[in-house]
Amino acid sequence: MRGFRSTRFSLWSFSHAGTKTHRLKRVLLVLPRRATVKMNQGKGGLWGRAALIAVACAAFSGFCARCAQAAPYYVTVAGLGGEPDYEQRFTALAKDLDKLFKAAANDAHVYTFTGSDATKAHLTDTLGQIAREAKPEDEFTLILIGHGSYDGEEYKFNLPGPDISGEDLAILCDRIPAKRQLIVNTTSASGGSIGALQKAGRIVIAATKTGTEKNATVFARYWVDALRDGSADTDKNEAISALEAFQFADRKTAAFYESQKRLATEHAVIEDTGKKEAVRAASTENGEGLLATNFILLRLGAAQKAANDPAKRALLDKKEELERKIDLLKVQKAAMSAEDYKSQLSAVLLELARVQGDLDK
Repeated sequence: MRGFRSTRFSLWSFSHAGTKTHRLKRVLLVLPRRATVKMNQGKGGLWGRAALIAVACAAFSGFCARCAQAAPYYVTVAGLGGEPDYEQRFTALAKDLDKLFKAAANDAHVYTFTGSDATKAHLTDTLGQIAREAKPEDEFTLILIGHGSYDGEEYKFNLPGPDISGEDLAILCDRIPAKRQLIVNTTSASGGSIGALQKAGRIVIAATKTGTEKNATVFARYWVDALRDGSADTDKNEAISALEAFQFADRKTAAFYESQKRLATEHAVIEDTGKKEAVRAASTENGEGLLATNFILLRLGAAQKAANDPAKRALLDKKEELERKIDLLKVQKAAMSAEDYKSQLSAVLLELARVQGDLDK
């Protein structure tokens, strides 16, 4: 079994002499691989393969909706700080995200709440508005920054005035028709919210693995850094996915505690199947990460320019659709003949090379 990482494809058998061939090779050699599946026939092998393929197929069917010109919705909430230092820190992080999201795409819908505006009433109204406006093909991201609490049964996000529970947040997000959703809860005790928030088609990331990790977290700081640090784009496809941002922030959080010679009091987790326990690291073995690896938070460089260029947006959508087909084929590989797999993969790679060439013009 292998985890999620990047790779480079090589199709030298399709080469011809001349510069056009060199260009084709160059395009094919930088294609991303999110997952490689290597299933066995032993205990759990067949069932694991079937479950993984089912999840991947469901994910792919939802992701193809992006070809209908999906619009991203971003909601960031900086909750109650309790102390001036936390108040300033939470507000600054939320404002940084606000700038990043507004610059991400011309069609982005960005809502950011800080200070006295970050109330349960305002959040409820905004999520209700999005529920009325958003379409199934749209993407929805909710990021919570601040303090949380967990009493052993119920998680609450601390806000000025009444707090909001994980169950209340889930009800509001469930009403949003966007099939692709991401909730990033960076608060203390955020692990206690996962059970309420998880749902098929929704990625849930929490800064703590359980509701009992109650110290203030630093994960939010590095989550923001992931979206402005090009090194987070590990597969070099000029886009930062939810999984890449999670892995970057988790790695930097661990490094922080090591550098401070402190015992880590937070351990970030991710869940994107809607029916399993959250995990510390996504892999093909545990079936987590298939949705997160295809959920694009921000595009970089040429990809961002293409996303904001009406003449190239359709090509970019086509490119991302083809990349998702590659992901799906790799998950299905164990159930295909070698010849069929090679044939289908080669066809998609060649089409991807063509589309990439058109984007590069």
